[in-house]
Amino acid sequence: MSTTLDSTSTSAIVQREASARRREGRDRRAVTRHRVPVSVGSTAVLLIGAVYCLMPVAWVLIASTKDASELFSTFTFAPSTHLWDNLVELSAYRDGLYWRWMLNTALYAGVGAIVSTYISALSGYALAKYTFPGKGVVFKVLLMGVLVPGVILAIPQYLLLAQVGLTNTYWSVLLPQIISPYGIYLARIYSAAAVPTEVIESARTEGAGELSIFHRIALPMLAPGLVTIFLFQFVAVWNNFMLPYIMLGDDRLFPITVGLSGLLNQGATVPAMYTLVITGALVSIVPLVALFLVLQRYWRVDLAAGAVKA
Repeated sequence: MSTTLDSTSTSAIVQREASARRREGRDRRAVTRHRVPVSVGSTAVLLIGAVYCLMPVAWVLIASTKDASELFSTFTFAPSTHLWDNLVELSAYRDGLYWRWMLNTALYAGVGAIVSTYISALSGYALAKYTFPGKGVVFKVLLMGVLVPGVILAIPQYLLLAQVGLTNTYWSVLLPQIISPYGIYLARIYSAAAVPTEVIESARTEGAGELSIFHRIALPMLAPGLVTIFLFQFVAVWNNFMLPYIMLGDDRLFPITVGLSGLLNQGATVPAMYTLVITGALVSIVPLVALFLVLQRYWRVDLAAGAVKA
């Protein structure tokens, strides 16, 4: 009798397991059927977005291979063979003024981004790791600064710098861009997550000063986040138009955005200038692409990466 009951129980268990496997197989097939259309749809949306974003770049690349006579008379995406001629003509314009604009832009973006990143790191670290009167007010004002478009501040900044005679100088473009509310905000968030308070307390116990702790301990931990802040600020300064357009009157101080805008305005009367503008726009994006390729391995998306790596 006991043997019969054991065999019956075993058979029931086997049947239940087989039924469970069949249900699991049906559920897996159902999930797969639903997942495939979603995956195809997502891929299609991404492809459409990529084409939308890359289409202007492709047009600039192809248009820069055409001369002035071909630019408006041939098919838009039909390449030509005049890229080198256009580069030579661009370099010869006013004894290489274009490359002066490129150097100016590199100065504005490089120095401005480096100084802005350091100030953002120092300010964000202080907001994240120190307690002081008015800290909450400071952070709320910072958030308000993030919401204010930079173009709104260009004219007040011009009036302030005009009072001290700094307009139409390199300083008039550099100084307003070394403080970035958004960069400070990102640095504050990253510092709170990537720099353990216990490490700071341990360094203080060993007798380290506050600046020494920041430079020798916090900065290495913040490096992945600071790369992101540097890239954001570099691209923002490189592409900035309104601030230098208002601040500068000497075309030898222009960045590439303002310089190409001037050439574009001349294109209404001298159509050959359109070719120079397009070729100059193509050359101007090369440093940005190179910078992203060089720094992408330092880029970390998650805020905890800095603390884990350190």
